[in-house]
Amino acid sequence: MAITGGGNYFEDFQPGQVYVHARGRTVSELDNYLITLMTLNTAQAHFNREYMARMLEGAFPERLVMGAVTMAMCIGLSSEDLSENAIADLEYTGISFPAPVFHGDTLYAETEVLEVREADRPDAGIVRCRVTGRKQDGSTVFVGERTFLVKRRSHWQERDGQFLSSRLPRELRGWAEG
Repeated sequence: MAITGGGNYFEDFQPGQVYVHARGRTVSELDNYLITLMTLNTAQAHFNREYMARMLEGAFPERLVMGAVTMAMCIGLSSEDLSENAIADLEYTGISFPAPVFHGDTLYAETEVLEVREADRPDAGIVRCRVTGRKQDGSTVFVGERTFLVKRRSHWQERDGQFLSSRLPRELRGWAEG
């Protein structure tokens, strides 16, 4: 059972469904610096303001947010609707970053389900979708296809409900089963 909703087991996904994810996320300097530097990305465009002012004759007004940060945030924004019953990510393809992201931009995401298919195990199925990320002005900043393995309600719902219920305070346990 998902914490924020019950409609994200394999049986709930159908090709053509579009999810407009409810939350947005503003990118901070810290978000960009931590991931950029933790991954040993030394491209100064991500953390050197003076360098960016001179690069490409000042074409970019600010340091660029690293693409992997943008991708992670857009995929993260989709998690409430798609991933709470996911078992594993299987593949990311067709990744593109059509417009730059800067510190202070707010990202939003939507997802279209492209395909659902059987997996090689009876308790799960495979979902392929396209995640699109946009910033506050509506410009597209991320597009990518994600394929993931997701639980089947028929095999997991009762077990998930018991697991979640056992960890809640007694007065909330009925909520976890509903």
